[in-house]
This record gives sequence, structure tokens and C-alpha cells, in this order.
Amino acid sequence: MKLIRQKIMSVALLCFLLITITMVSCKKDDGKGKYINFILIMADDLGYGDLSCYGNKHIQTPYIDQLAKEGMLFTNYHSNGAVCSPTRAALLTGRYQQKSGIEGVVTAVKYRHAGLPLPEVTMAEVFKEYGYKTGIVGKWHLGYDTLYNPLNQGFDYFTGYVSGNIDYISHVDQTGYSDWWIGKDTSDEPGYSTDMITTHSIEFLKNNHDKPFLLYIAHEAPHYPYQGRNDKADRFQGKKAPHLGSREDRENAYREMIGIMDEGIGKVMKTVNDLGLSKNTMVFFCSDNGANMVGSNGALRGFKGQLFEGGTRVPAIAWFPGVIIPSSKYHDPVVSMDIMPTFLSVAEIPIPEGLDLDGVDVSPGVLFGEPGPERPLFWRYGDKKSVTFNSWKLLVQDNDTMVFNLKDDLTEQENLLDQYPEKLNQLLEILIAWEQEVDNYELITR
Repeated sequence: MKLIRQKIMSVALLCFLLITITMVSCKKDDGKGKYINFILIMADDLGYGDLSCYGNKHIQTPYIDQLAKEGMLFTNYHSNGAVCSPTRAALLTGRYQQKSGIEGVVTAVKYRHAGLPLPEVTMAEVFKEYGYKTGIVGKWHLGYDTLYNPLNQGFDYFTGYVSGNIDYISHVDQTGYSDWWIGKDTSDEPGYSTDMITTHSIEFLKNNHDKPFLLYIAHEAPHYPYQGRNDKADRFQGKKAPHLGSREDRENAYREMIGIMDEGIGKVMKTVNDLGLSKNTMVFFCSDNGANMVGSNGALRGFKGQLFEGGTRVPAIAWFPGVIIPSSKYHDPVVSMDIMPTFLSVAEIPIPEGLDLDGVDVSPGVLFGEPGPERPLFWRYGDKKSVTFNSWKLLVQDNDTMVFNLKDDLTEQENLLDQYPEKLNQLLEILIAWEQEVDNYELITR
């Protein structure tokens, strides 16, 4: 409680300082004096091998591929978490999710009255203080209670759902609740959820194209239930139903869902171009964790929920015409919590005084080709934990301890624990120190 009160007092002071600071321009000199806008697109459970631009031969994603062709493809981007909520907490706060208490999934049964603590300073709150219109369309998954609604976390606009997944047609969550929201009110708006996310994203762009904006498009696809556009609803209010949906050809449904999401991203990008926003808008596409066994993580070992590379190494693409070199690739490590400081840097917005971020600004590498920072990166989910540093990885999972050299063994086939005891000791010492730091924070979800 003492720590929580200290956080609240710190945030209160921060808010006072932000309100009294004169607004800076946040402009990029492109000859038009325009602000830089930001669109953050996140897929749900999309694996490293699920896109054609990452080598998938069975799923064609021409619009996402076009983003990569015109922008930069990341080969070493990781989600902060191996599951949904932790990654989203890290993404929006720029800090390890353990520091906001969200180490596990915010589930409807066990954690229905929990959520991202309001004292946490989100990316949206900072951008809003500097005159940006902020919107989220799609999945929230950081609190069911309206207390934790995105409108209380810095967003001006919210249309979507607050649970981990909904029926794509009926919009009912896994526990039988209707879960499609417009602001703080539920809505019976009809439609296929992926199409609805696209439609509302385009509406936001059209309504806010003449002012600086931050738009977070959080897709449901390709998370279960596995349903295509022409399928019937499987879930209904107050009734139990199969979580995965009724289709038996799940792989086909999965491919359909990715294709529909890709089509929607194409429509969003067309709107960006039609509105004349391409010269002053940065787009970043990523996934919240690796694929489960229905999807593909390419040659990587492991799946969602695990800390093998297949659980956290995911697709990511940055697009910023005239700034990012087309068809370029970025190979240095980047994680979800880096997006907030990177966006702020590109917008020339300072990190609020007193806000201690774990993420780093990777724009020098993304925009100018400079080497990425050398730093250890950490993951923990339940009793699984890992650390990577300079291509070496320590993984503790399923009562087993493993050491891998990812430079030579990206698929994590050879455990070098016995051959390199010095690496084990070095990584273990770093991991223990990090755990001691984050264990000072109270966990809300595990």
C-alpha cells in the first residue's frame, strides 16, 4: 500500500507539471509544418511465420507485405509477454509489465475487477498532454470494469472490446457477456469484428486527419474463436460455448482471419494516403505474442505461453515514407516497451520528468541505421523466466534450465548449459538482479 500511495503522489505531481508546461510544437519540418501522426497496429496471436513477407507459403498478406516493401521489417522484435495482457501493459507504459502488476492475463473470472492501475502513465496520456487526439479501436484487455476503461487511461476515443476475445459475430466473450463497447457503454452494433475494427479506424482517421493523432488499432485476428466472415455465431449471452468456435477446419479459418485483417489494414493505409497523411504519419505493425499450435512461428521453437523464441519473437514492420529506407531490415533486439519512448522521440515529445521507462528509443537505428543499444532483456510468465544478452539466452522453463547461443542456434536446439558454465553464471546473476527489482512491485495478475 505504501508503494501504491507513493505512485499516486508521484503521478499527481507529474500531472501538475505537465499541465503547467507550455506545449512544445512536436512538429517535423517537412515543408508543411505538420505534426507527426502515429498509427500502432497490433495483431493478436500472430506468429513469426504467419505472414507471406516472413516466408509463409500458404497465407498471402499483400497489404502487410506492402508495408514491409515500403518500410522496414524487423527480424528480432519481441513481445514483452508470452500472452496478451502483459504485452499490452508494457506497450502502453514503456515499462516491464511486472511494474504495473500485469504479469498474467486479465481473465474474466479471476480478475474481473482488476486492471491496469490508473496511476500508471500511458503513452496515450503523454500524447494527449501535447495536443494529440488519441484513439483505440479493438482489443483492450487491461480491465473489464469501467474504472479501467481506455477513456480513463488517456484515450479520447474507444470502440472495441475489453476481454481477451469475443465471438467475431455475436461479440460475446468467453463467459457469456456482451462485449462490444462505444466509450463506456456496451453496444449491440452488428458486424464481423475485424471489419468493424477497420471501419471505426477509418472513421477515426477521417474525423481527426486535420489534427495530430495517435491511433492504436488492436485487432482480434487471428485469436480464437476461429470464425470467418460468413460463419454463424457460436457464443450467446449467458450461455456456455466452445472457446475455439465450432469450425473443425481451424487452420483454414485461421488463414481466412489473417486475410481479412490484411485486407482491413490495406483499407486503413489507403485512407492514410487518400487523406494526404503519408508524409507525416508513422505506422508500426506488430503482434502481442507468438502463435499457438494452429498458427506458424516458422522455424522457431515453442508457442504462445512459452518463453522459447516462438512464444515472443513476432512479426513487426515500421512504415514512414521518406524517412525509413524502403525494403530495409532491422536485426537488433526490440521489444514492445520500446515503442512508447520511440514514438515520443520521433514526435519530439520529452519523456515526462520523473517517469522511469524500461523501454529505449530505437529510432536512431530504425531511422538512421545506427546500432541498437546493448542491454539485457527479461521475460517472466508464471514459473517461466528468461534473459537474453548479446545473443546469449538463459531459459528456465518446465523444471529445466537451458542456455542457448541464438546467433548460431535461433531454433534453440542445442542446450549449452554444460559447455558454458560462465555464461550460465553471468546470465543468472543478471536475471536474479532484475527479479529482485521487479519483485518490489505488487502483482495484480500472475
